[in-house]
Amino acid sequence: MIRIVPFLMLSYFLAYLDRINIGFASLEMNRDLGLSSTAYGWAAGIFFLAYISFEIPSNQLMERFGARIWIARIMITWGIVTALTSLVVGPTSLMSARFLLGLAEAGFFPGVILYLTYWCPAAHRAKIISAFSISVPLAGFFGSPLSGALLGFDGWLGMHGWQWLFIVEGLPAALVGVLALFLLPSKPKDAKWLTPEERNWLTAELEQEDANNAAVAHQSLWSALMDPRTLALGVVSAGSLATGYGLAFWQPQMIKAFGLTNYQTGLVSAVPFGIAAIGMIFWARRSDRKKERRWHTVVPLLAASIGLGACVYFQSFELVVLGLCLALVGGYGVKGPFWALVSDTVSPANKAASIAMINSIANISGFVAPFVLGFIKDRTGSFALGLLPMIVIALIAAAIVLPMGRRQTSGRHQAPGRTIAPATYGTRA
Repeated sequence: MIRIVPFLMLSYFLAYLDRINIGFASLEMNRDLGLSSTAYGWAAGIFFLAYISFEIPSNQLMERFGARIWIARIMITWGIVTALTSLVVGPTSLMSARFLLGLAEAGFFPGVILYLTYWCPAAHRAKIISAFSISVPLAGFFGSPLSGALLGFDGWLGMHGWQWLFIVEGLPAALVGVLALFLLPSKPKDAKWLTPEERNWLTAELEQEDANNAAVAHQSLWSALMDPRTLALGVVSAGSLATGYGLAFWQPQMIKAFGLTNYQTGLVSAVPFGIAAIGMIFWARRSDRKKERRWHTVVPLLAASIGLGACVYFQSFELVVLGLCLALVGGYGVKGPFWALVSDTVSPANKAASIAMINSIANISGFVAPFVLGFIKDRTGSFALGLLPMIVIALIAAAIVLPMGRRQTSGRHQAPGRTIAPATYGTRA
């Protein structure tokens, strides 16, 4: 935890910040580049088309080259691309830059999830994944006021504030990527700070867990990708990501529409993310303590749909902000229990491909949600109506999880040699 997770948290903080900072840039950039809401939605979402297309190959390449080299490569290239986004001059160049950013960052999140399975016994996995994933709401919490403040640099050295935003928030990722080459061992056998006894114990513990959860027969790569469980879990993750990304890209504009300045918008936008960060840690620890994954995945998805519904129904500033808080608590709170459920469910033989497939399916919602919201905004003039599709997918995701096994095996201490099958639908695992 101490040696690896804080560095991964910083890395993911920068990744998410660079992924969503277009939301704050849009407060000034859309006018300067002549973007409609639909065009902005395309630019925000096209990142995910590239991300999806290269995600599974990226995870396979990480296993070939090692986590240290591949995670460093990802960070260096996405940081450079983010900084170069400051040079865009219109809709076409902006969309091209966002597409390149998706290619550069592809595989980072599923790669880190896979990487953590090399180090983390199942009993602690939800807590550790949540500690890593808390970087997402923290990026919104700290990044919102930072981004709002950077927009105030408008005119400095002849550049717009949104250009400074991309430069200042992009280059640190490249620098941290260089540090990853020196600070991240690929697997426990490469960790010089572990004693031989610690290294052997950890390796044996993880190998035993994989043996306990292994499928009866080795699946082919194609069978793993097309496994109904993998596909269903991808849709569940989409329910969470649609809320997170839909709000990350549009929340600044929704809040500023109440008459706030850019900096005030940044401060108010930070509140839901800060509350979500606290809720995320609490919910993951509760999931590990109860050794339960199913309901700890379902409840946040329902909370997200209720929060989004409040944003649709209410018109007052205070109630909309409360709705945003509940939506983000649900959208982010699901991450720790969900990915722990995934690691308990997929076959260890094809874990890398399965995790990447789940994340690829999920990230389709990252493209669809901002585009649909922008399209509806252009047609109706309402942000609220654009939230309705996000409510539907969150409810569908919750409905998919409910038939899963009533208990997950994660976190249970197994007797030596005792084999427990992976979780399946409608059965007790």
